[in-house]
This record gives sequence, C-alpha cells and structure tokens, in this order.
Amino acid sequence: MSQPSTVESWVPQTPPVPSNEAERLQALERYQVLDTLAEEAFDDLTQLAAYICGTPIALISLVDEHRQWFKSKVGLDATETPRELAFCAHAICQPDQPLVVPNALDDERFASNPLVTSDPDIRFYAGTPLVTPDGHAIGTLCAIDRVPRNLSAEQIEALRSLGRQVISQLELRLQLQNLQKAQAQLVHSEKMSALGQLVGGVAHEINNPVTFIKGNLKYLERYTQELLQLLQAYQTHYPDPPPALQTLIEASDLAFLQADLQKLLQSTRNGGDRIQTIVQSLRNFSRLDETGLKTADIHGGLDSTLMVLDYRLKAVDEHKHPVTVLKNYGQLPLLNCYPGQLNQVFMNLISNAIDALESPSVRQKTLEIWTETVRDDRIAIHIRDNGPGIPAEIRPRIFDPFFTTKSMGQGNGLGLYVSHQIIVKQHGGKLSYHSETGQGTEFVIELPVSAACPREEGANTP
Repeated sequence: MSQPSTVESWVPQTPPVPSNEAERLQALERYQVLDTLAEEAFDDLTQLAAYICGTPIALISLVDEHRQWFKSKVGLDATETPRELAFCAHAICQPDQPLVVPNALDDERFASNPLVTSDPDIRFYAGTPLVTPDGHAIGTLCAIDRVPRNLSAEQIEALRSLGRQVISQLELRLQLQNLQKAQAQLVHSEKMSALGQLVGGVAHEINNPVTFIKGNLKYLERYTQELLQLLQAYQTHYPDPPPALQTLIEASDLAFLQADLQKLLQSTRNGGDRIQTIVQSLRNFSRLDETGLKTADIHGGLDSTLMVLDYRLKAVDEHKHPVTVLKNYGQLPLLNCYPGQLNQVFMNLISNAIDALESPSVRQKTLEIWTETVRDDRIAIHIRDNGPGIPAEIRPRIFDPFFTTKSMGQGNGLGLYVSHQIIVKQHGGKLSYHSETGQGTEFVIELPVSAACPREEGANTP
C-alpha cells in the first residue's frame, strides 16, 4: 500500500503519559529487571508470541521514564528505543485492552515515526499491556510485522494470556529474589554469630597466656640483669678462677651469652606486643556484640582489617609476590555507625581485591586505600586494586545474593550483597564501583556525616 501524500505534513505524536506515571515507575522499579541479562523463561514466552501471531518480531518491552527496554526479543537486534518513538508507550495508556495497529502508515500516530519509515519498517503492531497485580501497566508483550496484517480474536486472546504469564514470571522472579535475600540474611546472621563467638573465644584464649608471658617477662628481665651484675662483680673480684671453672666459662662463651640474652629478651617482648596487637585487631574487627550505633574511627577499622589480612598481603600468589598497600587517610570525623558491620564491609572488599591480585598477570601488586570528605555531608572510602578488573558480562550481577565466580567451597556469593545491604540499608550510604578490563577495580563507600560526632580535641588521625 502506498503512503498517502499527506504524510509529509504528519509529525510523530508524543505518547501520552499515564495518569499514574509515578506509581507506575515505582512498580517497574520494584521488579529490578531493567538492564538485566536474558532469561530463558521470558525468551520462551516471546518465542510463543511470535509463533502464535505469525510475526517475525516479538518483544517483551518495559517502558521506563525515557525509553522502552527489551527484556526479551525475537527478530530484532536493538535492545531499546527512545520512549517517544515507542508503540508500547501508547499501549500502556490503555491497560485494559491490547493495542492493535493493522497498518502503521494509516495511523496518524505512527505514520511518520522513524521506526515505521526506516528500519525495522514496522507496519503491523499488536501489544498487550503487562499489568501488575496492583494495576500498573509497566510495558507490553508485543508482536510486530513488516507488512500490514491483523489478528484473529483467538490470537489476540492468546497474546493476552501470554502477557499475563510474563507478569507471573516477573512476580516469581521477585519472590525468588526476596527469598534469596532472606536466605542470605539468615546465612549471614548465623555465619557472623558463629564468627563472633569464634573470634571472641580465640582472642580471649590467646590474650590470657600472652598477658601471663608479658607479665613474667618483666620479672625475667630484672632477674637477668641482677644475675649479670652478680656475674660481673664475681669476675671483678675473682679475675683468675680455678682451671676447671675457667674451662667451663670458655666453653659457655659467657661474653656471647651476656650480649645475646638482651637481644632474646627484647625479641620476645616484641613478639608478645605483636600478638597483643593482633588480638586487639581481631576484637576491634569483629565487634559483633555491638548491636547499637557506636562512635567509631573509620581509619581504625580499616587498619584492624588490614592487620587481620596481613598474612594474605605478604604472599598473595604462588610466586610470593607481596602486595604494596598505599594508604592516604583524610581528615574524617568520628562517626555514629555499626563498627562491626563496617569492618565486615572492609573485609569483603579488601579480600576481593586480594583475590584479584592473585592473578599471575599482575606483577606489581598494589592496593590503594584512601578516604576523604566529599561535599559537606558525606565521607568516602576508596578501595582500589590494579588487578585484571571485573569481566563486563558479570558486572550487572555482582551485588546479587549467592552470585559468585569462585569454585565450590571457595565462596558463597554473599560478600558484595551483604556489603551493599550494610552500606545502603543500615547506614543510608552508597556502594558503587568502577572497573576496567586490565586496569583494576575501585569500590567507593559513601557514608552520610549527618550523624557524625566531632573528633575530640587532640585526637590523632592515622
């Protein structure tokens, strides 16, 4: 059918906006489905729609504020189009019935639409609105052809049935996500409870004998000094001992013992101090018994976490390449927060960075941590590695519960999900990241300072 001459005066009509647009967009956002990967359940429904309607193109189209995005598609390469060009943007304005356009060239709403006048050369369109259980049309299941046509009543009814199945799949998907989140929270709570008991018990058991040893060292040093002084006095008054005693002194290398004994005592004291520091770091890191908001030093939490992970930083791969840690702490206030939870986030992010640095392709392994005040109401903590980066294909899923690229037994896929929940839900902050292949990954934690406590006069910032 030739295009009427009056088409030159036609202009695309901007689709009307539903009266419940704000609520409709909230309903769409609730499903958390935009810009996600293809899923077989939706692709099956799209294939069925194309088969039943006898069209080369079928789409599950979701209409957000500025575009229509295709969750599933048959016969089309595009993943989205502007909303002002979308047939589906018209369809959602009549949620109770399908929109059928037998010939787009005969419809003044679409005749001069670029999707009609150029590729994909739409002529026929039939779209059934995807209506949520609370009555919001969030998109369509549509069938499209490049030639004019129509559908039978049975085909239209079948298309509507498939549309209801799309909503059912979205609801099932949402329920599964909620179940996974609930399971993740349960697993996490049980895990952290067990970890808290373990860390607290280990720290207590280690701290007792270390305190005992350090206390005895003080007396051992004093007694040693007294014995050495007594020995020196004896040598002064009896410079010529009997031959048998002289032989024993020479065999014992008394001069070496006197010099080395002080070094041994100092080394033992340093070892005790080191163990106490590690124990204190464990106790500071866990703080799992603190259920309420506490005033905490963010830098102290970072340092405690680095201390706990020090064994991994020293020899990160089979070639024993250490990780260079670069710290640049800004002037931050003390914060009212959940310290144990924040330390857990630091542990997850730094552990992931170390995992990335285990790649043999990274020789000069660097972990950068810096903090700053951004604007006047937020602080930021940056954790960056120079590893291989996060593969582009998995980036949309890294915050999903139970998603992991690690082998069985190496990870449960909760680290980033739990970290996101802690920062966003518990602290009202933001957790974001930037990653480039071969260039590394940077995670940024932003926390509001509205609940911050001013640092006391004279307090030190690391």
